[in-house]
Amino acid sequence: MNTALGDIEIVSRLGADERTLAFDVLDGLTRPFKEIPPKHFYDTEGSRLFEQIMSLPEYYPTRTERAILEANAAALIEETHAAELVELGSGVPTKTLLLLDAMRDAETLDRYVPFDVSEVVLLESAKLLVERYPGIRVFGVVGDFERHLDALPEAEGPRVIVFLGGTIGNFLPGTRRRFLQSLAAELRPEDRILLGTDLVKDPAVLEAAYNDAAGVTAAFNRNILAVLNRELDADFDLDAFEHVAFYDREQEWIEMRLRAVRPMDVHVRKLGLDVHFANREELRTEISAKFTRERLEADLHAAGLVLDRFMTDEDELFALSLIGAAPTR
Repeated sequence: MNTALGDIEIVSRLGADERTLAFDVLDGLTRPFKEIPPKHFYDTEGSRLFEQIMSLPEYYPTRTERAILEANAAALIEETHAAELVELGSGVPTKTLLLLDAMRDAETLDRYVPFDVSEVVLLESAKLLVERYPGIRVFGVVGDFERHLDALPEAEGPRVIVFLGGTIGNFLPGTRRRFLQSLAAELRPEDRILLGTDLVKDPAVLEAAYNDAAGVTAAFNRNILAVLNRELDADFDLDAFEHVAFYDREQEWIEMRLRAVRPMDVHVRKLGLDVHFANREELRTEISAKFTRERLEADLHAAGLVLDRFMTDEDELFALSLIGAAPTR
């Protein structure tokens, strides 16, 4: 399906045969250790709660990444000569505006390519951007960036693929390297990736970011059960699950889970699925890997990529990395 409106074009790669919430839930709730992918957090309520999380005093990643962008956006555009910005998991552009502003000021701005699962969000964001940046073209892709990178339009100038927010940490290590390989396949010699990664640090700082005093992250975590209730006619009792988030020092990642406070049977009627939870049994809803520069470079090397610039805040809480394709021999 294509939608065209002046300088805006939206293409959709999501269809009835795609990997869906139902597929993920059937797969995840029938495993010995139950889990649901974090991409299903973001219905309207989940997105609203995450907006609140980003402004919490304990949650440093958003404001820290933005500060790094503010300090480096102009230099990044000068170095890459970027005419086109591809943003994976774009949502409503916020931090990305810093890069688009720098491209406008450098007079290189031509096209913005947002990639998201919501056509409504893409179209509304595109309308705002064509007003803010006269002459910009927007080519939106509705799809799953893990599987639909082939839907990206052919690049017409130097391109930067932006993947912010530390979302790369939600991938398990093998999946992460496969995804980076798929990004590497999209790069021409003049193209770059701009990647946001949360860094390994004091576990107390990490755990506080996912266990805020106001309980917003707990509400965000439990909301995934509300998504299942609404979309799959399930009967999860949200109050029967408590929020759990902890730092796994061996794996160097945060795990978010939901823990049953009593034994119960849950019915997911649209799947014809009955699921038993034992007392204190846990359902994993997210991992969020934390990086050292060495871990990042190892992942990049395995994917055929090379680190050009590594930018951090003064406290080394978060990093932005400018990445290119490794030269071929």
